[in-house]
Amino acid sequence: MTQPEHNPAEEQPSKSQLKREMHELQALGEQFIAMKPEERDRFPLSDEFKRAIEETDRIRAREARRRHMQYVGKLIRKEDLEGIQAVFDAIEQTKEQRDHAFHRLEKWRDRLLEEGDDAVQAFIAEYPHVDIQALRQLVRNTVRERQQQKPPTNAKRLFKLMRETAGL
Repeated sequence: MTQPEHNPAEEQPSKSQLKREMHELQALGEQFIAMKPEERDRFPLSDEFKRAIEETDRIRAREARRRHMQYVGKLIRKEDLEGIQAVFDAIEQTKEQRDHAFHRLEKWRDRLLEEGDDAVQAFIAEYPHVDIQALRQLVRNTVRERQQQKPPTNAKRLFKLMRETAGL
């Protein structure tokens, strides 16, 4: 039984694959360009790459910008892509946690408006530092507002109070 021949060409990525990877890196560079400087500072980027990103803003000519984006794509290959991905993952995780907490507060709001005083007591038990008087008043006003089909002014105030209480 003979083993299949080892062909080194099969191990190398195709020209199309290399081109796709280059375009992905350019797209990543465009994400950095779209970010505010303080957002970019969270990432482990070299000074050379940061300068190239900042320089992009002053390039207006279409062809010059295209060439500069290729340069940015070339520079990003030298960056710590794993470190960059780790920061993106952390940002995404934080966003998911914030979204989860936000949805949890929406459920609390609905419960407060449907169940009344029992839910208010449960909310106070979970968030003892809430302004109890303001919470009760806003719940009453929001229920009245809904019954009279008025704009949700108090509902917005209630949710704002809940967000501030939960630290969101």
